[in-house]
Amino acid sequence: MAKNQVKISANVADTKRKGVVGVKHPAWHALRTVAARITTPLLPDDYLKLANPLWSARELRGRVVEVRRETEDSATLVIKPGWGFSFDYQPGQYIGIGLLVDGRWRWRSYSLTSSPVTSGGGRSSRTITITVKAMPEGFLSTHLVGGVAPGTIVRLAAPQGNFVMPDPAPAKVLFITGGSGITPVMSMLRTLTRRDQITDVVHLHSAPTDSDVLFAAELAELERAHKGYQLRVRATRTDGRLDLSRLDDVVPDWRERQTWACGPEGMLDAAEGAWSAAEIPDRLHLERFAVSKAAPHGQGGTVEFARSGKTVTVDAATPLMEAGEEAGIRMPFGCRMGICQSCVVSLVDGHVRDLRTGAEHEPGTRIQTCVSAASGDCVLDV
Repeated sequence: MAKNQVKISANVADTKRKGVVGVKHPAWHALRTVAARITTPLLPDDYLKLANPLWSARELRGRVVEVRRETEDSATLVIKPGWGFSFDYQPGQYIGIGLLVDGRWRWRSYSLTSSPVTSGGGRSSRTITITVKAMPEGFLSTHLVGGVAPGTIVRLAAPQGNFVMPDPAPAKVLFITGGSGITPVMSMLRTLTRRDQITDVVHLHSAPTDSDVLFAAELAELERAHKGYQLRVRATRTDGRLDLSRLDDVVPDWRERQTWACGPEGMLDAAEGAWSAAEIPDRLHLERFAVSKAAPHGQGGTVEFARSGKTVTVDAATPLMEAGEEAGIRMPFGCRMGICQSCVVSLVDGHVRDLRTGAEHEPGTRIQTCVSAASGDCVLDV
């Protein structure tokens, strides 16, 4: 094998001296690049990445192909997923997206705003979209809106979530959305349009001002083109928040409709109360963007990753998944929100705390690393 490797390298070098490698012969340039790597101890996944940065046997990847500004503080990212991504997701689901910023992979989950079946025919044209609103406290959202250039490679987590629109859609639908809560519903609306299933849809949307309404032009065109779609926008700075206790005045038949609601916590809490009071909670479908976390307590501790032999000291608020990735460990992951169970590992020793509930887990149990933090020193089987 060593002789063959030397022979290949020599032939490539001779060819280069003859002036046939380069712009005029890109195939020879590619061969020379691969040959130079043959003697390097790479993993199979590294060879895939050499051929195409979107190919990976270990993780889903995507390339940002376009960034479209929606409002002053929001943008839509058009992403071309790589090998292994399935386009048969359901309208309303979300994906995890990871971006390398300052040497660290930062993750967040965002609703898909694209329809599961994209136009354009060929497989090479398939893309997905997410629409991100920059939040003052959101480092990644701000970077995605204002700092991502086309061509950037991102990591992806498979589509997840139960906030979905069935096929066929219910005969009568009510959407209640606020701010960026419109994003999963936009995927539903685009899918209903493609399936020609907009029969009787009422959409109540609120935003601070008219200029803050995401997809305003598309929604207006949708209402113009479909008699079965009614859009009612409320500018909260001038008109105040939507009062769901007065829903009878706005949508008299709301009790008969299957309802999907997504937006601020207060709005969703009010919706739960109204539908429970009407004794029809099964007709209400909610999507909450934020995972509520219990207040951190304790001092954290030293986390040992048994298989890798690495150790890191963390505080009581840092998720174990994040701690592992900071230490350069390939942690199992999925939604990164405590939903999909893809990040579960065994707790060998010590105690960890669930960041959502505050409950402590004992040695010998299996824990979700994305929503668990050290409660003293602990050892993980990873």
